[in-house]
Amino acid sequence: MQKRFLFNEIIKYLDHKNAIIITGMRQVGKTTLMKQIYEEINSPKLWFDFDNPLDLLSFENVDYDAIYKELVKQSSSGKQRIFVFIDEIQNFPEITKIIKYHIDKFNVKYIVTGSSNYYLKNFFPESLSGRKFLFLLTPLSFQEFLFLKGKRDLSEYIFDVGKLKADILFTDYKKLEFDYNDYLEFGGFPEVVITDNCDTKRLILKNIFSSFFEKDIKLLSDIKDIRELRDLILMLVPRTGNILDITKLSNELNLNRVKIYSYLELLQGVFFISLIPKYSKSIDRTVAGGRKVYFSDTGILNTIGRVNEGQLFENAVANQLKNFGELSFYNKRNTSKIDFILDKKIAFEVKLKSSSNDYERLEKISSNIGIVEFYLISKNFSESRGTLFPQFL
Repeated sequence: MQKRFLFNEIIKYLDHKNAIIITGMRQVGKTTLMKQIYEEINSPKLWFDFDNPLDLLSFENVDYDAIYKELVKQSSSGKQRIFVFIDEIQNFPEITKIIKYHIDKFNVKYIVTGSSNYYLKNFFPESLSGRKFLFLLTPLSFQEFLFLKGKRDLSEYIFDVGKLKADILFTDYKKLEFDYNDYLEFGGFPEVVITDNCDTKRLILKNIFSSFFEKDIKLLSDIKDIRELRDLILMLVPRTGNILDITKLSNELNLNRVKIYSYLELLQGVFFISLIPKYSKSIDRTVAGGRKVYFSDTGILNTIGRVNEGQLFENAVANQLKNFGELSFYNKRNTSKIDFILDKKIAFEVKLKSSSNDYERLEKISSNIGIVEFYLISKNFSESRGTLFPQFL
């Protein structure tokens, strides 16, 4: 299995005292990534899977010193530093107190996975304040998609948005057109990507969506009627790429606004959706209303419902651009719009096929709000000025 790009970032911090926390949606490859890190360690190391009740036994003693002594015994570490790997820590919340104690007193290095940021944010701030590095593993970017399929070498990838090229040849575009359409349809979950049969891909995606409800939602929330959340998700599908109107959602679902906001917070917290705020030179508001909604994986989006070609493409571009920084959008009374603004510096307008008129319009709006760098992103090949193509993001 090829290594995710995040692997090279994480291993920089293996010598640091802080715990390494890998979080993200289910089945994005957190366990595989942690196993690859485990294989890199030559020091005494232990592996625990908290989905297995027997693995919890080593950490259920109220005496944290005794737990450490048992870890030393199991690893035969003597006086060497121990590296402890734990998969699915959300199954045992008490572990954060143990991790803090072991870091401070015994310099134990913990590398752990947790399946939801929503949960992690609630119990990490107090328990591991100043003693953790939190890394988010997302579904595969298109660059990783190609890397996993052996179609690109790591040296070919661009990690700096400032180095993106807007002068791609038609022949280069066509080489990756089929792959990108496959990526749009089925998304970036690793198991889906490495599966060839389309029906099997769809079945895997259905299972991922099912496990989201069966595990994450039941474990991480006290929602009494799961159908309310399901219905909200179904209502979000046709709104992909649009500004959310919380009042309309509230009326159509017959749910109060407070509950709608809490459900949206949950869905964003478990990485199921992204809520993109309006562009502002001041601090962005944190409420969900007035934000544009996107799903974190186009394969999941296509599993839940169907959107038009433009919505699906814009959703995929949103997920790709998030890898470069923070996104916002510009909308002035629905008369002038910019789909995405990256880090409040670079504007992007997404089109199925870009034109010179699109470029001139984007240039004018960008200039009006003080943004000097801007690009069109076109799904279909175009020779219009300033056009990028998603295959090369």
